[in-house]
Amino acid sequence: MTAPAQVDKSAQTLNLVLATAAFAITFWAWNLIAPLGVFYAGPDELNLDSTQKSILIAVPILVGSLGRIVVGVMTPRYGGRVMFTALLLISAPFVILVAVAGSIKSYPMMIVIGFFLGIAGTSFAAGIPFVNNWYEAPRRGFATGVFGAGMGGTALSAFFTPRFREWFGYFPTHIIIAVALVVMAAICWMFMRDAPSWVPNTEPGLPKLASALKLPITWQMSFLYAAAFGGFVAFSTYLPTYLNDVYDITDLKSAGARTAGFAIAAVVARPIGGMLSDKFGPRLITAISCGGAALLAVWMIAKPDLDSGLAAVDFILMAVMMGMGAGSVFAWVALASPPARVGAVTGLVGAAGGLGGFFPPLVMGATYNAEAHSYTVGLALLVAFAAVACVFTVFGIPRSEDEPDNKKVAA
Repeated sequence: MTAPAQVDKSAQTLNLVLATAAFAITFWAWNLIAPLGVFYAGPDELNLDSTQKSILIAVPILVGSLGRIVVGVMTPRYGGRVMFTALLLISAPFVILVAVAGSIKSYPMMIVIGFFLGIAGTSFAAGIPFVNNWYEAPRRGFATGVFGAGMGGTALSAFFTPRFREWFGYFPTHIIIAVALVVMAAICWMFMRDAPSWVPNTEPGLPKLASALKLPITWQMSFLYAAAFGGFVAFSTYLPTYLNDVYDITDLKSAGARTAGFAIAAVVARPIGGMLSDKFGPRLITAISCGGAALLAVWMIAKPDLDSGLAAVDFILMAVMMGMGAGSVFAWVALASPPARVGAVTGLVGAAGGLGGFFPPLVMGATYNAEAHSYTVGLALLVAFAAVACVFTVFGIPRSEDEPDNKKVAA
């Protein structure tokens, strides 16, 4: 729905801040296993090989992806306030159960609980329709970009989770995150409000999904979001393992700090991608993002030197490209989706983005060359996928009549 012409700006800002904060803390919980992946794989813990480790890291992404479809359908019916509160509360027990599984060193239990931990990753699908309702169309690229910066929860997790484990201990670290989820749920319930323009949509969920699946914009944006956000999720979860395997960085804090830097760069770039899309059109920004990611992945295959800082430059620029792309794709979704179908389209596109992050860690683990310390095959596939996405953005999506000069886009 389009926000009314006269809207309370302070309420807009408050609800955008609350939604972004809730998104960030749920993403921290969603990414709780990956920063400790090297720890879990150790001989004194779960003693995992590369394939087992990649599965452990990837499993939470699966539910966090597919669950977005359900959340995207439920949010227009129940509103963002109810959905954020519920998702925060539901996620908290699984955070503690991860600690239980790790403490008893049970790999099967870690897989099962990691699966349900993915619920925390579905919050994105609640936030996009919630924010869309609060903001008028010309500012939705900005608003969804700012909200999307909540994916910085992965940076918080990468940086602080290994340090919390060192400062407070393994089990207390998970207690702290669970408590943070419950506190944020209380804050959302007390202070978050749905937009005045929001009216509960009581249509049955399956017809809404079927209707959204018939829209070309759903399939087009799903593919592009799988490339942009999927790449971000894959790198932000697998990067500690990648740094360990390729550059022999065994210190969890060092790997976590570098991964946090990657995530922060993407977080900063996402609202920029949304704002640039408002000005120049999402097609141009998405094409630049995907094309840039393909070129940077080629550089990554060459294993740029770590000590000179070239590897850091490569990773950070890659994060910028993926962050901008994630912002531009959802600016496109906000502009091109029928207002009554934004929730369903968001859920489907968000699910595609998450699935885009689910498979790369599995591929990376399966194709890793231990003797050469190389991920050449996996990175080559990334080059191909990003290049195809760039070409598809430019030539594969028909231009609408109101899209001259890349100023407006609608499917």
